[in-house]
Amino acid sequence: MIGCRVCCIAECSPECARRCGNTQYEKPCLFFCNKCCNACLCVPSGYYGNKGECPCYNNWKTKRGGPKCP
Repeated sequence: MIGCRVCCIAECSPECARRCGNTQYEKPCLFFCNKCCNACLCVPSGYYGNKGECPCYNNWKTKRGGPKCP
C-alpha cells in the first residue's frame, strides 16, 4: 500500500510497530510514531523515509524545525 492510511487510531499501534521495527531507538520511535499517527491517521511505508506519502506526518516539525515524526 502506498502511503499507509489508517482508518482509526486502533490501527496506529501495529503500523508504528512495523515502522519502528528496524531501529535501535524503538521506544522513542514508537512514542512519536503513535503520536503522529493519532493526529494524522497515516504512517509512511517502509522503515525509514517515504514521509511524502503522508503530508501531515511529513510537515509536523519540532520547535527547532526538525522532523517530529519518525
